[in-house]
Amino acid sequence: MSVFKELQADLASALNGLKSSGVLSSDADLSRAAVEPPRDPSHGDAATNAAMVLAKQAGMKPRDLAEKIAEGLLASPRIGAAEIAGPGFINMRVDNSVWRAEVKAILEAGVSYGASTVGAGEKVNVEYVSANPTGPLHVGHARGTVVGDALASLLAKAGYDVTREFYINDAGAQVDKLGQSAYLRYREAHGEDIGEIPEGMYPGEYLKAVGEQLKETHGDALLNAPEEEWLPVARQTAVDAMMASMREDLAQIGVNQDVFTSERALVEANKVEEVLSTLEGRELIYTGVLEPPKGKKPEDWEPRPQQLFKATEYGDDVDRPLKKSDGSWTYFASDIANHLDKYQRGFNAQIDVWGADHGGYVKRMKAAVKAVTAGEAELDVKLCQIVRIMDRGEPVRMSKRAGNFVTLRGLVDEVGKDVVRFFLLTRKNDAQLDFDLTAVTEQSRDNPVFYVHYAHARCHSVLKMARDAFPGADFSDTAVSGADLNRLSEEGELALMRQLAEWPRVIEAAAQAHEPHRLAYYLYDLAASFHALWTKGREDTLLRFVVPGDESLTIARMALVGAVRTVIASGLDVFGVEPRSELN
Repeated sequence: MSVFKELQADLASALNGLKSSGVLSSDADLSRAAVEPPRDPSHGDAATNAAMVLAKQAGMKPRDLAEKIAEGLLASPRIGAAEIAGPGFINMRVDNSVWRAEVKAILEAGVSYGASTVGAGEKVNVEYVSANPTGPLHVGHARGTVVGDALASLLAKAGYDVTREFYINDAGAQVDKLGQSAYLRYREAHGEDIGEIPEGMYPGEYLKAVGEQLKETHGDALLNAPEEEWLPVARQTAVDAMMASMREDLAQIGVNQDVFTSERALVEANKVEEVLSTLEGRELIYTGVLEPPKGKKPEDWEPRPQQLFKATEYGDDVDRPLKKSDGSWTYFASDIANHLDKYQRGFNAQIDVWGADHGGYVKRMKAAVKAVTAGEAELDVKLCQIVRIMDRGEPVRMSKRAGNFVTLRGLVDEVGKDVVRFFLLTRKNDAQLDFDLTAVTEQSRDNPVFYVHYAHARCHSVLKMARDAFPGADFSDTAVSGADLNRLSEEGELALMRQLAEWPRVIEAAAQAHEPHRLAYYLYDLAASFHALWTKGREDTLLRFVVPGDESLTIARMALVGAVRTVIASGLDVFGVEPRSELN
């Protein structure tokens, strides 16, 4: 149990005591009474709003109730002081023994420290990447890929049962174009001069290999076949090749998804018809005429009756069509089928990670998920702003090998998987982000990737120094966890311990908010605190981690260093980043 959960339990004990004494009624609602770190650390180690939220139920002034709550809190050996502030907040100071005990707990737990049961095994589906299988992954997919994967790991660490999913958009006109483009390369593989790739087709040279594969498998059998025969073959061969390439790209950046769901398979399994039937059964389908699009009206637009979903009843701006003018299903209809399928597989909690250009699609999909599941499932959409690739402040292109765009694989080859993953998590997903190829590899405090890696490597360096200074001592985590941690009494040491103890709470809060970037902020701040404490040792020899002639103090400080190293490794593990024991 984390320190803040222990303090929450202490608060519950104090409040239940007030119920027993009649100060609070036996049915008083305690759910809003919380324990959190104060905004200003000088106010204490923790604060509670209990008196503020319970004063009305108790029929007392908040400060008067706060006095009684504070008395109950002081019964806990963990709480050294409970002071009333402002209109009735209670600021608590925790006994230093609690922070020292947390150092021991970190060393004993290892990188699993911070793991929580707050998710209670709830099934969560995280869908991310889900790129059209029409070419290699490019840097436009990078951020959503990393955010989705880190979010899935974060939720798993917080106790959720997570499934990582890739939705393959392999139905519709764009995949037919892919098949037609692959067929052109098939003809080219047979020696035909195909000239310039027609507009609307996919010109990337990556399809040459698909053409060769079609030739090797089918010989010249498709050359004179009608389109209705060769198109399904070329289309499926191209999709399979693109998905194989994408899987390789994802593996290179450390992503291995659990489920790959085919849109075409859903359509062929009549899942879209099932959506229509479900919505009709709930009287959410009607025949109507939509208003013309806002802004400039397309020349070919004309009012016509359509099957419309009553999306406005679930928070959307307008009702939405499920069929196109040619009678085929809209992408929206297929997407509803995808989310209904997830619900039928047991996922009431669904998270989609999309590019920012899909922002206008969010309301309708949330409305559809609510409607088709009768409100039992909920969809959270994380929109990721595109990343601009820069070098010394100037936009760059790294590769044109796979078409006129920068590939994800090229980015990873340029700076490494760990740099890409960590840096893309240093801002909230919907905030703008520039990825400067020079800046992300610089060894400076301004580079958060380096700064956190450096803290972890410095922990190893300090440990080596301790072993050199005291060659007979055991500095393993098991050994130092049993050290006399009362020797850790400097304010900088205690502040670092408090910061370490916040890690389980950071995990839970970030998981519940679906915001993995919070971990990057925490890790950077922890690294800064550790580096600052190391710097103090340069100025005052008594504050050094390794104290010549004082083995007991050195072992205690190695316990603290080990705890810092462990928590950083725990955070990097969630991010899918390998912690470094040394830097080049």
